[in-house]
Amino acid sequence: MSGTDICETFHHAMNGGTHTGGRVLGIDRWLLRKFLHGMGDPRIRASLWDGKVVVTSMPAPAAGMVIHDRATLWRLVANPLLNFGEDYSTGRIGIEGGLVEFMEAVYRAMAKGRRHSPPAAGRRTRSANSLAGSRDNIHHHYDIGNDFYRLWLDREMVYTCAYFPHPEATLEEAQAAKMELVCRKLRLQPGQAVVEAGCGWGALALHMARNHGVTVRSFNISHEQIAYARDRARAEGLEGRIEYVEDDYRNIAGRYDAFVSVGMLEHVGPNHYRELGKVIDRSLTEHGLGLIHSIAQDVPEPLSPWLLKRIFPGSYPPTLREMMEVFEPWGFSVLDVENLRLHYAKTLEHWLARFEENRERIAGMFDDCFVRAWRLYLAGAIANFRVGKLQLFQVVFARSANNLIPLTRSHLLDPTGHA
Repeated sequence: MSGTDICETFHHAMNGGTHTGGRVLGIDRWLLRKFLHGMGDPRIRASLWDGKVVVTSMPAPAAGMVIHDRATLWRLVANPLLNFGEDYSTGRIGIEGGLVEFMEAVYRAMAKGRRHSPPAAGRRTRSANSLAGSRDNIHHHYDIGNDFYRLWLDREMVYTCAYFPHPEATLEEAQAAKMELVCRKLRLQPGQAVVEAGCGWGALALHMARNHGVTVRSFNISHEQIAYARDRARAEGLEGRIEYVEDDYRNIAGRYDAFVSVGMLEHVGPNHYRELGKVIDRSLTEHGLGLIHSIAQDVPEPLSPWLLKRIFPGSYPPTLREMMEVFEPWGFSVLDVENLRLHYAKTLEHWLARFEENRERIAGMFDDCFVRAWRLYLAGAIANFRVGKLQLFQVVFARSANNLIPLTRSHLLDPTGHA
C-alpha cells in the first residue's frame, strides 16, 4: 500500500469509519503489529474487530485488548498516551485477562525501552499551579462529592499511601499506621504547634491532636474537604486544637514546631518548589522538623496527557533531585528518606477492590464512562507502582544547624519493637 493509500485510509478512519470498523485490511494488522513493536513488544495480545489476534511476544500472553473499530485503532496509534484512556473509558477498547495485568505488561515493556534510550531533555511539564490554577485543579479532582470517596476509602477518608505493618493488615489499620509513622518521624510532643499543607479530609490533623496532644493548623483549598474536616473536629470535640483553613499553602503564616505535607507536593509543580521552601523557612522554628510525603519518580517525565486531562490536571510527581529544590535554597538538611512504593501498590489494590464493589452505585452517581475512567486510573497506578515507574517518598528534614535530632531510628519503633 502506498503512502497516499495509507493517508486516505487514515482520513476515512478518522472521519467516516463505522463503529464496527468494516472489513479488516492488511494495513490494519500491519499497523497494529508495528504499534506493539514500537511499545517494546509487551506481553499482551491485541484483537481487531474481526476477532483476529496480533501477538508480538511469547509465550502467549494472558491479558489483551480488543479494538472495536478502525477509527479507534488509528486514534490509538496517533496518540496512545491520550487516546487509550479516552477509548477505554467509552468502551471502544475492551480489556481481557485483567486490567491491572494488562497495564503492568505494557508498563514493563515501556520501562525496558526507556533503559535503552536515555530520556530527552525538557520532558518535564511546568504546569500552571498559580493560586487560581491550583484551586481549579483541586476542584476538578477532590470536589466531586464526599459520598463518592466514602464508598472506597477507609473510614478516616485518607486518600494517600497507607503503611502496612504486616501483609494481612486491613486498609483501616494501615492508614492508622501511616499516620502514626508520620507522627513518630516528626517526634511530636504534647503542646507543640504543627502546620499542615494540604490536609485532605482532615484525618492526619485529627490523629496528631487526638493521640499526640499537639495543636494543628491545616491548610487546604478544597471546600468540600475542609467542610468535612471541620465537622469531624467538631464532632470529636477537637475544634479548639485544630484549625482547618480554607486557603492556599502559600498563605501559611506563623511559627511552628513541625511542618508536614502528605500528598500535596504532587500538586505544587516544580516551578513552585522554591516558593514552598520559602514558606517552610518562614514557618519552621530553629529546632523544628519537617516531613514531605509525595508520589515521585526516578526519571523526570510528565504524567500521561489522559491522566492530566481527565483525572489529575496540573499534577507532577518529582524526582528526588527535583524535590531538593524545596530544601537546598533554604539551608534544610535531609535527615531521612523512605520509599513506600510497594505500600502504595497495596493501598491501591484495596481502593480498587472497594471501588469495584460499589461500581453500580458510582455509575448511578456519574455514568459508566466515569466508572471506566477511574478504574483505569486506579489500575494504572497499581501497575506503575509495581513496575517502579512511580515511587512514594517520605522525606524528613530540618535546618542544617539543628543538632537536636535523633541519633538512631529507635523513635520509629512501637513498644513491641516493630516499626
